[in-house]
Amino acid sequence: MSQKPLQNYIPALTGVRAFAAYLVFISHYADVFDAIFPQIVQRFFGEFHIGVSIFFVLSGFLITFRYYNNFHLTADWFKQYLKNRVARIYPMYALLTICAFGYYFITKDESITKGSSHPIALMVLNITFLRGFFYRFWDTGIAQGWSLTVEECFYFSAPIIFLIAKKYNKFYLQPVVLTCFAIVMVLIFSHVNWYGFFGNFPFVMLFTFFGRCFEFFVGVQLARIILNKGFARTNKIVYTYLGFALIFLCVLVMAFQPVPRGWAAGVESPAGIITNNYFLCIAVALFFYGLLTEATLLKKILANPFVELLGKSSYIFYLIHLGWMYTLIHNSFDWLNDRVFALYDKWGVDWNSPFQYATLNLIYAFILLNAIAILLFKLIEEPLNHYIRKSDFLIKNKPRNPENESNPNKDATAIN
Repeated sequence: MSQKPLQNYIPALTGVRAFAAYLVFISHYADVFDAIFPQIVQRFFGEFHIGVSIFFVLSGFLITFRYYNNFHLTADWFKQYLKNRVARIYPMYALLTICAFGYYFITKDESITKGSSHPIALMVLNITFLRGFFYRFWDTGIAQGWSLTVEECFYFSAPIIFLIAKKYNKFYLQPVVLTCFAIVMVLIFSHVNWYGFFGNFPFVMLFTFFGRCFEFFVGVQLARIILNKGFARTNKIVYTYLGFALIFLCVLVMAFQPVPRGWAAGVESPAGIITNNYFLCIAVALFFYGLLTEATLLKKILANPFVELLGKSSYIFYLIHLGWMYTLIHNSFDWLNDRVFALYDKWGVDWNSPFQYATLNLIYAFILLNAIAILLFKLIEEPLNHYIRKSDFLIKNKPRNPENESNPNKDATAIN
């Protein structure tokens, strides 16, 4: 039976990217809320790293939704596919990574290198995404960029995943095989100690594709359902809000887990890993299914043009919200605070400074980072994205090809 063609772009899913990026932002600065909320609330905020899981499920869904029914394992198809992925992800990541190491060479801030004595080699590992396989280096450079190594592994694997699912009908076996591969690699390399390459179970399960693959496969399966059944619904379950509630139930479960020594959050505990990697993604998929098939107020908010713009620029926001750029902003606020109090002393008044409160400074930084992200998106990311897609990079561009001329932000997939 023929079906009406599915729409190619869902604005609410672009808005979700902003929501996910902001959750990660809150998780990285949860300590700011120490003096305001009880400890359990701070722990709750500290588990908002779940934004990364939202990105992973979204990537699995979008890549599958776009390519599953029209992929061909030919050289030209793969070159075009890879070209689109490079255009979307690589330019801003490479530019901001170079800036991060430039910042290190000027300031010697070891938050970039984590004490490594080979910054040039480390920069190469960052530029090539290879640092994400080493426990010693995973959070160097742009620390949160580890997730892009995970994303790139999925991008390269996706055509093979599709082939095995369609030709051999072995879809559900694949995440099991990948996870078992991860376990075997840890058992081997945890005794080698080669810069932490597949060095320990928490690292591999939380920071590599092999540990996080189930999240992508959940997104892939959601896309397969939509491609098969469309957006029509017969039941009245409000999946949008059910999934949304379950997402934060998973957050609460992780917030109550003991934090293992040497780690930062409950997600790094055994129960936290299971909750994050296997239950949370199902809740995210239910949430997405609701956004795709229901008309709710939340969907309307996420599809708002301004929220959509925030979503399109959220990849840059994600890359700059933690690290050298935030450090520069934070130091600027400290400098301004000193100048304001110096001025108050000169005037002989005892007033409060607008920059003396950590929570207010965090709000200022949030607004400023979003403004910078939008500016960089409009001036650099979007033009470069268009340029690469229309260029002869990897494969000669074919004029008037919808694959090349469609809005490049419509297949936004990675932190993203």
